Amino acid sequence: MRIGIDGRKIPEAKSRGPVSSLEHAKSLGMEGVFFRTILDVSPELDRGIIREVRQRADELGLYLEAGLGKVNPYALPETPEVRAIGNGDTLRGFRRMMEACAEFDIRELWISTAGAKPYKGKFGTDRFRTDVSWEEQLEATRRFLLKLKPIAQDLGIHLNLETHEEITTFEILRLIEAVGDDVIGIVFDTANVLIRGEHPVMAAKRIAPFVRQTHLKDAYVELVDGGAHQKAVHCGAGLVDFSAVLQELNKYNPGLNLTFENDVPRSEWGIIPGEPHLIELYDPEWIAGHPDLSREEFSAYFELVRGYTERIRAGEVKSWKQLNAEPFEYAEAVQWIESSRRHIDEICRKIGISRETHDGVCRA
Repeated sequence: MRIGIDGRKIPEAKSRGPVSSLEHAKSLGMEGVFFRTILDVSPELDRGIIREVRQRADELGLYLEAGLGKVNPYALPETPEVRAIGNGDTLRGFRRMMEACAEFDIRELWISTAGAKPYKGKFGTDRFRTDVSWEEQLEATRRFLLKLKPIAQDLGIHLNLETHEEITTFEILRLIEAVGDDVIGIVFDTANVLIRGEHPVMAAKRIAPFVRQTHLKDAYVELVDGGAHQKAVHCGAGLVDFSAVLQELNKYNPGLNLTFENDVPRSEWGIIPGEPHLIELYDPEWIAGHPDLSREEFSAYFELVRGYTERIRAGEVKSWKQLNAEPFEYAEAVQWIESSRRHIDEICRKIGISRETHDGVCRA
């Protein structure tokens, strides 16, 4: 396994551009970069630029991953660049991005069903939209994935659905079954599954055979009136048992790349820290909207969150208000990355997971 970083969220990504971000990642001890979409590498799919990025990644001994965008037709208007790259033809836009990736041997591609929204509670994701049901969005996604399937097969590409905030692992597995695991896999975001009430280790056990890319981050989850607050934190600071999660992933894909999705410097992204996302665990509509969650898993989830909440109350873990009061700029973002790397590296050593370093040396 190799450890890398999100190419969109690595500090100074916007000012540095893709080639300099590769070099920056290398200087931070990373072994790869996962650009969220190939349009982050070149908005015009300029082959000269993509070739330069591919060559520089190879020179530095870094893995190079990328993605496409949202495959839920109801969410596509939020990313007009995808339609634009197809000159108004969305399917052609996807084909052009997939062809550009395949040309430079980038064959594991991130996709998602939606994006996070700046609203409180259940409207923080698209799952509880009132203009279109989640079931209709899933069906539209299935139909669109079937249109992408022959393109992916022709190009030898895997489209990997992220365990994004709005979708459950159960639903992703059904999409894989409907479209085929020869073209559909999973990007496992280790913190997002908690927003859907899933226990991260139980989720890992369910999806491990299909995980082909990752977004690694830990999660702060605190029980509060009305449910639980959730926010991302660096690996080792939250409640995710990465030892158990990585053992599951390693069973099926020992060569899996572990990509951190770090918190970004606030001033760089214009972020004003506020109240974390509220998971409305006790809301009847929220409960009815998660029919796959078993009593056993929800009990395990609640016990996990309760234990973490007690640590917050005891002062063993900083509260979200304390975290918000602290600065989070370039230095803190780098500290986030380095702390996460040390934590995951140490776990790999303890449980005997082979780590492939930048010079190709494997060590357990």
